[in-house]
Amino acid sequence: MISDLSKVLEQVSREKGVDREVLIRTLEEAVRTAARKKLGQNYDLEISFNDELGEIEVFEFKEVVEKVSNRHLEVSLEEAQKIDPDAEIGDSLGIKMETDELGRIAAQSAKQVIMQRLREAERNVVFDDFKDRRGEIIHGIVQRFDKGNIIVNLGRTEAELPTKEQIPKENYKQGDRIRAYILDVKQYSRGPQIILSRTHPNFLSALFENEVPEINEGIVKVVQVAREPGSRAKIAVTSKDSDVDPVGACVGMKGSRVQAVVQELRGEKIDIVPWDPDPAKFICNALAPAEIIRVLVDEANQSMEVVVPDDQLSLAIGRKGQNVRLASKISGWNLDVTNETNYNKSLKDAYNSLLSLDGVGEATATNLYQEGFRSVNDVAAAKVEELVQIKGISSEKAEKIIESAKEAPVKQDEGSQEEVSKDESIIEEEHTESDE
Repeated sequence: MISDLSKVLEQVSREKGVDREVLIRTLEEAVRTAARKKLGQNYDLEISFNDELGEIEVFEFKEVVEKVSNRHLEVSLEEAQKIDPDAEIGDSLGIKMETDELGRIAAQSAKQVIMQRLREAERNVVFDDFKDRRGEIIHGIVQRFDKGNIIVNLGRTEAELPTKEQIPKENYKQGDRIRAYILDVKQYSRGPQIILSRTHPNFLSALFENEVPEINEGIVKVVQVAREPGSRAKIAVTSKDSDVDPVGACVGMKGSRVQAVVQELRGEKIDIVPWDPDPAKFICNALAPAEIIRVLVDEANQSMEVVVPDDQLSLAIGRKGQNVRLASKISGWNLDVTNETNYNKSLKDAYNSLLSLDGVGEATATNLYQEGFRSVNDVAAAKVEELVQIKGISSEKAEKIIESAKEAPVKQDEGSQEEVSKDESIIEEEHTESDE
């Protein structure tokens, strides 16, 4: 039934990428299954591949006995000595069977098992090949479309680029070459599933790693990436070598490196931002090219108030808020961007609201403001123990101020507020210096 298999095994091993030993084990198992189907379970069989002869050998083992009670598992001494003259009672005698005896149905069964095991072996090889390649960029060819998903031919297997992982407005047709990021590799009974992405932030990082040798060598490091795929992205980079400019390395000569990435992403605009361990300085870098006047940091709420010149507010915020949104994503801080006029007005209003409280003069208002109490509501929510820590406020005065704040209107009439004295400019400067 099966003979001269060595060449066939070698060929299948090369073409399918399956280890030869795996194929041999599969073949042996298939013949064992076929033999069981043909002969039944009441046999002691051993199946092995003879490399020298290039064929599968089937041996049935029988115990040498004086009187045979089970002809499938036992053989008489007389019969045994015809095969092996040295056979003795109690020996286990291996008798080679003709594989042709297994019959046509058994042979077909063997073929089915071989094909099934071969497919399983192929799937395992593909999974083992790709399971450690998560995070890599891979090249493929668009093979077909399935409910908006793109099925990509990777050569030995297929991968899927789901709709949600595709860059908006990108169009592909069958046969197009495509580059994508290996997002995940999962093993299912039907085989491995390789999920690709072109929208993942790490796709942008991997593209830069391919284009910028300094990143590949570990001199320049990509710290964080924020993307709105197909529109705009920000990538924060830093350098381990003070002589290497991380931004310059990513931009390349005449912008060649960053342009290669932009071209791959179909024109997605990319801002390369120098990373800084100081969050306030990093935010200033991330909001460039807008000029930043001051940054007020609220670490407790992981937020910052960013003040810009009046004529640069729209530049800092960006189209539909995109610039500040990406800066917030890349930094991990909540950002509130305001112009200088509104900031100064809110500063005045906050200071005036503190002055309106009983027992609060200019000096106390200044001290309250500098300690982070920016409104009547802040004071109303404070505890006496907090206020007594502020210079010039006793326990009795703290109680009086808090009580006054609680009784104050929720919103004061802005038209009735008095102009702040000229000393306020000094107070504001002091506050600005302390914030910076």
